[in-house]
Amino acid sequence: MEDLKTHASVREMTREMSLPDPMDREGKPRRVGVEIELGGLSEQAVAEIVRAHLGGEIERRAAHVLLVRQTRLGDLQIYLDTAYKEPGNAALEQALELGRGLIPVEIVTEPVEIAALEPLDALVDRLREDGAKGTEDQLFNGYGVHFNVSAVSLSAGDIVPVVRAFALLEDWLRAALPIDITRRLLPFVSPYPRAFVDAVAREGADWTLEDLTRHYLEKTPTRNRALDLLPLLREADEAQVVEALGKDAESVNARPAFHYRLPDSRIGEPDWSLLREWRRWCLVEQVASRPELLTHLSEAWIDYRDALTTLPGDWIRTVDEALSRAFGTEAPA
Repeated sequence: MEDLKTHASVREMTREMSLPDPMDREGKPRRVGVEIELGGLSEQAVAEIVRAHLGGEIERRAAHVLLVRQTRLGDLQIYLDTAYKEPGNAALEQALELGRGLIPVEIVTEPVEIAALEPLDALVDRLREDGAKGTEDQLFNGYGVHFNVSAVSLSAGDIVPVVRAFALLEDWLRAALPIDITRRLLPFVSPYPRAFVDAVAREGADWTLEDLTRHYLEKTPTRNRALDLLPLLREADEAQVVEALGKDAESVNARPAFHYRLPDSRIGEPDWSLLREWRRWCLVEQVASRPELLTHLSEAWIDYRDALTTLPGDWIRTVDEALSRAFGTEAPA
């Protein structure tokens, strides 16, 4: 896949990007829950850094599970990734201690207002200064960062365009920030299958929420996606999702939010920024808010897929040109 990491338009295009709809349909500010996985620090050390930076009190819930209560951003959970699933399991806790170098510490916020991402970004800098490492540190550090972005509403008009935009932009987004080799080796965050993107491009403009749910459950019924829709779809239609997933539905908690999973956590890299990653999501929503641009990208995808011959990077260049024409180097307000 063509590498756009050094393409100036990528950074310029998202430099000041914001949500086109910062309020939901009830007039309330939209919120985002953030999950950050990292290595290099113990959960206790992370909790102490959080307290020093954001205030609050540390409360230990289990051997490897802590809560920093009443910070400036609400309560933050901090734990070794697997520990939270079975707190109090002595055998698991011993195994976690032995495997500490391979198991990420995870920081999980409550759903916070968008403005809270700035102090979170500053916290990331502090963690890095104190030794936090990301995916880049070791071969099998399969760490990630997640944004749980509250939807404007559960209507098709507020959900389907965002899914269309993401599906058509995903290759470009991955080229803009190439996935670390670790995440290519481990089973995390695979792209949407071509069959789903084809359906989005050819039919998505007319989809109801039921149509989206049916296509998603038929073509990509897994959590292993950069935009994991299963929590949102379960919130909108519990019965349809549970029936399709069967026992696998037990791992899906209903949530009125887009679950956007970054392919890796680069917290250890000096120029990595949580805000920059957030602005990439904002770009997706900006594209979703422009019907003519969505139509153009959909038609271009169909032409690309129907072409007898294509070269690696052709679609990425097509998207890059379309976005450059739409936004130039000036990000929309």
